[in-house]
Amino acid sequence: MTQLILFNKPFQVLSQFTCVESNKETLASFIKEPNVYAAGRLDYDSEGLLLLTDNGQLQHRIAHPKHKSVKTYWAQVEGAPTDDKVKQLCKGVLLKDGPTLPAQVQVINEPSIWERVPPIRERANIPTTWLEIKIHEGRNRQVRRMTAAIGHPTLRLIRASIGEWGLSGLKPGEFKKVTIENIEEAKAQPKIKRKPPYPAKGKFGKMRPPVKRQ
Repeated sequence: MTQLILFNKPFQVLSQFTCVESNKETLASFIKEPNVYAAGRLDYDSEGLLLLTDNGQLQHRIAHPKHKSVKTYWAQVEGAPTDDKVKQLCKGVLLKDGPTLPAQVQVINEPSIWERVPPIRERANIPTTWLEIKIHEGRNRQVRRMTAAIGHPTLRLIRASIGEWGLSGLKPGEFKKVTIENIEEAKAQPKIKRKPPYPAKGKFGKMRPPVKRQ
């Protein structure tokens, strides 16, 4: 049996178990399971789903771009992107390391999620917009660079799912274990659910309700 851990990585936590160069918080503060390693990474200043496994084959299958595991992000960006700007992201934008592949991008209502600590810094009289962005590339800080390329810097970034695995109601710092019996049956494509994986109310406490944009 192969073990897979679904972890909701908090803001400002490294996607590794050790850090000898600074006092930054690492996965070791949250996960005590032996012999598991992150399948890919999530930036220090990003939040959301990080997968860990004790199986090198599964780790490669999840992390390597050739397997095309779709990653879904919720990005809170500065300003209000026009339809043309969103279409640019969908078609692909030019970054310093080359053009991005086409992505699935749409404007969404603010998801029902946890408060970030500390909160983002918003500028007076400048609105923010939430985008759902689906990509299967894995470049360094790719989503942030994509939104910056269209003139709308990302203020907050949450990874909601990787392939078929999602946050599943996990609060920041929480994780759950999944047993994989057959690695070949681990789906690369997501089971798309429009309902957010985090409840507005319930056993996790009161969350912010979605905000409908006019």
